[in-house]
Amino acid sequence: MVTLKPGVLLTETEYGMALLDQKSAEYWTLNPTAAVVLRTLLDGRGTEQAVEALARQYEGADADQIAQDVTGIVDDLRSAGIITP
Repeated sequence: MVTLKPGVLLTETEYGMALLDQKSAEYWTLNPTAAVVLRTLLDGRGTEQAVEALARQYEGADADQIAQDVTGIVDDLRSAGIITP
């Protein structure tokens, strides 16, 4: 299960999400696509479900490209220290 790093606050915006690490004062913004991925993971679902959600949202988009994008987003979130596995 994926969770936010302790001390990271999340808020939904009309353009995606904003996250703030209270300890380091680092701030991130996520576009709507990345927000769908993070919300899906935080809801206890996996990357496959994130791919499915984006495929529904962007009907006609290449499924392989969506899967690659989801993997990249998850890697970026982990690298930034926003989520913990």
